[in-house]
Amino acid sequence: MRVLKRSFFAILLVALVGLNVNCKNNKKEKLTETMEVPAEEKSTITKSEYGKMPDSTTVEAYVLKNANGVEMNVITFGGRITSLKVPNKNGDFENVILGFDNLEDYLEDNPFFGALIGRFGNRIANGKFSLNGEEYTLATNDGPNHLHGGVDGYDRVVWNAEAIEDDKNPGLKLTYLSKDGEEGYPGNLNITVVYTLTEDNTLEVDYKATTDKATVINLTQHAYFNLTGDFNNDILGHEVVINADAFLPVDGTLIPTGEIRKVEGTPFDFTSPKIVGQEINSENNQLELGKGYDHCWVLNGEKGSMRMAASAYDKNSGRFMEIYSTEPAIQFYTGNFLDGTLPNPAGGTYAHRTGFCLETQHYPDSPNQEEFPSVVLNPGETYSTKTSFRFSVKKAE
Repeated sequence: MRVLKRSFFAILLVALVGLNVNCKNNKKEKLTETMEVPAEEKSTITKSEYGKMPDSTTVEAYVLKNANGVEMNVITFGGRITSLKVPNKNGDFENVILGFDNLEDYLEDNPFFGALIGRFGNRIANGKFSLNGEEYTLATNDGPNHLHGGVDGYDRVVWNAEAIEDDKNPGLKLTYLSKDGEEGYPGNLNITVVYTLTEDNTLEVDYKATTDKATVINLTQHAYFNLTGDFNNDILGHEVVINADAFLPVDGTLIPTGEIRKVEGTPFDFTSPKIVGQEINSENNQLELGKGYDHCWVLNGEKGSMRMAASAYDKNSGRFMEIYSTEPAIQFYTGNFLDGTLPNPAGGTYAHRTGFCLETQHYPDSPNQEEFPSVVLNPGETYSTKTSFRFSVKKAE
């Protein structure tokens, strides 16, 4: 009987010890599970077919996404940014760039939504300029003037694309050979534009080009922004800063007169934060000619150095965009010719002033105005410029 009792207690003791060990192991496993650190998020870049050109050339679409969830869509037709999703103050990601959701709408006439612009961004008077004693005639596609590279500028060609995979900073390299005589311009121009979406939510745009014959060049990016994330809203409530003490007055066809005018005391003074709609409808000859803001500001600071060019802030969403550039000027355009006829992907239309542009560039009509900084590129030289768009969230003061 004693033997049986001892055996029983021995078995019970072993069972209790085993149970205690298992409990400890379970607790340890659970503790390890709750303390597990998730793998670091990485950036991605994906490629797909977007559509076919009338000549059956394939248009590709690329989606660049950084580890923070910021996402940019680019198509090879025109190197166009079709959307850019950035967070608001609540962490909600929404598109802030005007565009379409299909190739057919981009093939129709549209105001250069999201496109790369060249060979010469902005206007050239009467579609003519002289270089090294020879006169060149360009297409006139804006009244009497040449605008944004002509009828088939870089916004309407299919670029070659190469994905740049990077764990933190995904990129897209776009290249195009603009042949001698294209749209009337001299020289075979080899162009490379690199879009990079960085880990600090900055879109960097790097431009480079070389030529085999003296030519003129002025590349830019023509994104229309609306930081509200709702394209049914206009952009008049945005608060804008432009780092410029002077701007270029224009004539009746929006060609610079040659004067460089101080902004102080005028509706063109954005040296400190100002609501876009504050003075846009003021009685002012220049505003009447542009039907609002459609002018070039002369940036402060040393040309060629990377410096703050402009910023835009939407109080309701908290989105804040800062622009830095090596360019000498910036064109501020307030969507004055958007008229509600173009569809937006949300099912509505792009109404009057529902988007604005801040296009870093050289002065308009520079080939015809000797006092303006030169836009001539010679063989053996490299055109090189950079602009960055940095996105963040700012709390209302």
